[in-house]
Amino acid sequence: MNFNNHFFLKIAILVKGGLVILFFGLVSCISSPGDASSISPANTDEMMVRIADIEIDSAYLEEYIAILKEESEASIRLEPGVISIFPMFPKEKATNIIIVEVYASREAYESHLQTPHFKHYKRATLDMVKSLKLIDMEAVDKENMSKVFGKLNS
Repeated sequence: MNFNNHFFLKIAILVKGGLVILFFGLVSCISSPGDASSISPANTDEMMVRIADIEIDSAYLEEYIAILKEESEASIRLEPGVISIFPMFPKEKATNIIIVEVYASREAYESHLQTPHFKHYKRATLDMVKSLKLIDMEAVDKENMSKVFGKLNS
């Protein structure tokens, strides 16, 4: 694995009374032409960050996770505008899937929705999902994001 083309986001999640608060220093994995240094302060303004909070029917959990892993891997590998699809769950509640999604732009997100792998994921998991909440996020310190990305390359 070439870490110049793959980097990780450290995410701290606090779950309190059903409220998920995310603090992040950077996002999951990236696989795109170029490297993390191509993310500059100028284009961090265009980035779209979204949290998907999904409740899965426990009868389908293993199947759902297999489909989700396939979709997130394909998104990162095939779509230059997908910076992160980072699924996780609270240790005490595996049926509550939280996904940190980061896109280079709104257009990259819209393009992602039209891909065959995303459409397959949506069709295949439709009856497995009990609830879905999408939360659009805003970075507290956009100027610092490029510094974090750059630090991961050093």
